[in-house]
Amino acid sequence: MAELTHSSPDRPNAGARPLPGMVLDQLASRQGRAPRITHTEHLPPRAGTHAVWPDRIRSEVISAIHASGIEHPWTHQATAAEHALDGESVVIATGTASGKSLAYLAPVLSALLDGSEAPNGRGATALYLAPTKALAADQRRSVKELAAPLGNAIRPAVYDGDTPVEEREWVRQYANYVLTNPDMLHRGILPSHPRWSSFLRALRYVVIDECHTYRGVFGSHVAQVLRRLRRLCARYGSHPVFLLASATAADPAIAAGRLTGLPVKEVADDASPHGELVFALWEPPLTELHGEQGAPVRRTATAETADLLTDLTIQGVRSVAFVRSRRAAELIALIAQERLAEVDRSLVRRVAAYRGGYLPEERRALERALHSGDLLGLAATTALELGIDVSGLDAVVIAGYPGTRASLWQQAGRAGRTGQGALAILVARDDPLDTYLVHHPEALFDQPVESTVLDPDNPYVLAPHLCAAASEIPLTETDVELFGPATADLLPQLESAGLLRRRGRSWYWTRRERAADLTDIRGGGGRPVQIVEASTGRLLGTVDEGSAHTAVHDGAVHLHQGRTYLVKHLDLEDSAALVEEASPPYSTTARDTTAISVLETDTEIPWGSGRLCYGSVEVTNQVVSYLRRKLITGEILGESKLDLPPRTLRTRAVWWTVTEDQLDAARINP
Repeated sequence: MAELTHSSPDRPNAGARPLPGMVLDQLASRQGRAPRITHTEHLPPRAGTHAVWPDRIRSEVISAIHASGIEHPWTHQATAAEHALDGESVVIATGTASGKSLAYLAPVLSALLDGSEAPNGRGATALYLAPTKALAADQRRSVKELAAPLGNAIRPAVYDGDTPVEEREWVRQYANYVLTNPDMLHRGILPSHPRWSSFLRALRYVVIDECHTYRGVFGSHVAQVLRRLRRLCARYGSHPVFLLASATAADPAIAAGRLTGLPVKEVADDASPHGELVFALWEPPLTELHGEQGAPVRRTATAETADLLTDLTIQGVRSVAFVRSRRAAELIALIAQERLAEVDRSLVRRVAAYRGGYLPEERRALERALHSGDLLGLAATTALELGIDVSGLDAVVIAGYPGTRASLWQQAGRAGRTGQGALAILVARDDPLDTYLVHHPEALFDQPVESTVLDPDNPYVLAPHLCAAASEIPLTETDVELFGPATADLLPQLESAGLLRRRGRSWYWTRRERAADLTDIRGGGGRPVQIVEASTGRLLGTVDEGSAHTAVHDGAVHLHQGRTYLVKHLDLEDSAALVEEASPPYSTTARDTTAISVLETDTEIPWGSGRLCYGSVEVTNQVVSYLRRKLITGEILGESKLDLPPRTLRTRAVWWTVTEDQLDAARINP
């Protein structure tokens, strides 16, 4: 999280901040939109409670905090800092914009300042982990601003895939606050730990930001990466304290303990003030189009969100529209820009898209423009959901339910971060779940957020990390407790597979290739596909290999920062998509088929009249064609066949079987 101050600097070109209720009324009054609002929830403002910083925080750090405009900490900030100073790992699970970053930065900066005065050696260091590059870059900017009065004692530096090669050696040798992500820790830092020995030897704190994002298989991988980090730190004589932050989490101490493998204290009583939040549920109107079996079709959430973002920009309301796909982010920004051009051409440059796949310099420029207020409206993927400092936003529009209540509140919390009133709108997609939610608000507003679920003991996750750990330092029997009870059974299996070799009481990595390459912790896999302008050879951006077949197939419409391109050829061998600029009056949507074959059934138990099964399956997916659709209405203009190779995945699955009688009953009672 990058919110450091309790009050925001003046917003550029901003007058009085609009009241959320008035903004919603203006949106609803246009074009007879009022019936589209199915429910409005008013969350009242809340007062804050101050405390004092623990006396063990260096006075210079407290002075720097005062210089940033903060006189006193909120109670939860002081409590979390006290745990950190006591050497206790702690998770801060308070609301968006509640100052979680300051709660962990105060003890971290104090420790780094102490270390800078050490007569010998490097002094204390700290490591910051973020789920996205954007969040790490934003945090570095915030830390530099806060620590400016401390001079050269605090040396923050980002170390990720965007860091130039010539800068990496400086980071390893001199930075004392390194900001990175779990991917770089897994593939870059831990396998090269001898080069990081002085940093790891002095490691006092590990900050894990937005820890609720580490769930499922990805979270299970990150949990094992953190265990590998703890193991190497112990080898070099350090035992860092873990400081975790999450705005939305159920049972945060349990989830944080499962993630780190350590006992974790919990600070969840939010003492920060919060402005009023007006949260509207919005259902787009029916169109004249009809779908399968004559079912009426609603206007798309994409088109509806583009209209709302346009109107908010005209009103001078600083807004972000969250969408579920990169294409939708580009399309919403493009539609909004075209409509703004009809009203005031000076507003066109104040709306943009933000998504993954941009070049690093493009991402940084957009982040600066958003932070400064040069941008009024942004259509963004979930990359901006995670803590980037966008203080001063007045409204958030969410195009379709994001899948969890945790993400819904995280996105809605991007607005009103200065303690002022804010507006959030959930625009329903034309699908059963969204339709249900906008007509049953209690399912959103009267239910807690979901628990963060992960399983570090999953053998398919644990096995490659045991290999990676053995390549870093040979495994011993004492490592079983660290990596979990499944380790003892897995080591002989890895030995039989020829991945590890036992010598005495230790297991060694046996192969020449890098053990860290055995797994992609995000599950993407493959080389990124580069998107190249055919006429100039200019690199526009990238798309991950798993999405290339659907996003940049031959004939696909590719949007990039307001420009439209047609994909001329997808070269799978060279991992490149050649595009040329064009202005087609349509968008494209890939169609695919998926087939699942059961290879082996390991377990089978009765489940009612059917059977519940577990075993090995093969999933075959193939993109077979694409549809051309009108930009605004989504009306289908035509379909073109594609000849792309199928992709197969062998995995483990749970499935159930039903009887013929059950099928017959389903046909009778659909």
